[in-house]
Order: sequence, then C-alpha cells, then structure tokens
Amino acid sequence: MSPRPRKVSDEEVFAATHRAMTRVGPGELTLAVIAAEAGLTAGALVQRFGSKRALLLALAAGASDSTGDFIQQLRARYESPLAALREYAECMSHLAESPAALTRNLAYLQIDLSDPDFRKHLVVQSRTTREAFQKLLGEAVSSGELARGTDVPKLARTVESVLSGSLLTWAIYREGTAARWIRARVDAVLAPHQRNAKRPRRRKTAARK
Repeated sequence: MSPRPRKVSDEEVFAATHRAMTRVGPGELTLAVIAAEAGLTAGALVQRFGSKRALLLALAAGASDSTGDFIQQLRARYESPLAALREYAECMSHLAESPAALTRNLAYLQIDLSDPDFRKHLVVQSRTTREAFQKLLGEAVSSGELARGTDVPKLARTVESVLSGSLLTWAIYREGTAARWIRARVDAVLAPHQRNAKRPRRRKTAARK
C-alpha cells in the first residue's frame, strides 16, 4: 500500500513557521505555536522533523536554496533590471514593518550568526543574493541603465551593505516607513552610476498675459 498523503505539506509547514516567526521571537516560538498555525499537532511536527531546531534548520535550508529563484521571479516581472533590484529592496523592507517586527527578525538573525549550522545556510543565501545583484547590475550596464565602466562586483557589494544597514538605521531613526527609507538609500547608491537619468519635469504654468 502506498503511504497516505500528508494533508499539510512541508512547504505549508514552512510557511506557517514563517508566519509564526513574524509574530513571536525565538524565546516564544514553540512547536505548539507552529503547529497551531499549520493546523497540526506538536506531536505531528516532532514525528516529521524531530525537533523545533530541526524544523528551523530545514526552513533555513529551503530559504537559502530558493533565494536565486525568488530573485529570478522578480526579474521576470520587469523589463528593467534595476526595477527588479528595487523590488527586492521593497521585499526586504517587510522585515521592518514595525520596530517590533524588526527586533524579532534581528533576534532570529542572532541565532543565524552564532549557531554554525544555521550560519552555513545564511552564508549560502547571502552569496546567492550578492551574485544575483551582480547579474542584475551587469544587465543594467548592458542595457544602458548604468554607465559603461561601472565596477559591477563593487557596486553589488555596496548595495548588499546598504540594504542590511538601512534596516538598522531605520530602526534607530524611525522616520517614515522602512520601505521608503531603504528605497531612498538604494537609489542614492545607484544614482552616480546611472546614465541618462531623467530629471524631474517642472509643471507647466500658464503664461502670464
């Protein structure tokens, strides 16, 4: 007999785990909380993954493996590679929908940085993201959005640093939304390299009689 199909897939469990992580920090995140979000029992999660740590590691592995595909999907939506890059920055801003949300995400990041098993997935994800930035920026040079001679690897590293740093500086100053804050800083980094930047047009005023 073939095994009975699972009513809740691993992907649905991962999505439920992510939703739970947006509401509670690491100290409050339990298998019971995740199970309630996923519509399962804590015992079912233990049977499937073994422990909360194993579940979170599986989630981290999936995130690192899917990063490249995610950025490719963003690229497919836009003719402009820089527009896709800005859309990624917009997605990053969701980590800071509120100061409390960013605080929780930083708490999970602390685990990623301090635990070697989690950190290896973080490194893969970060390298994949940087390589995707380089590809987008290279395409922007080829299409004429960025000037020829732009040091693409250097600019990709700068964009990477600005995205991460902007989340922290927004948390400090809390001026406007995180999305607007991050977008302005990414645009400031790209601006010196852009060709044929459109200047804002002045509104036409009626001629004086």
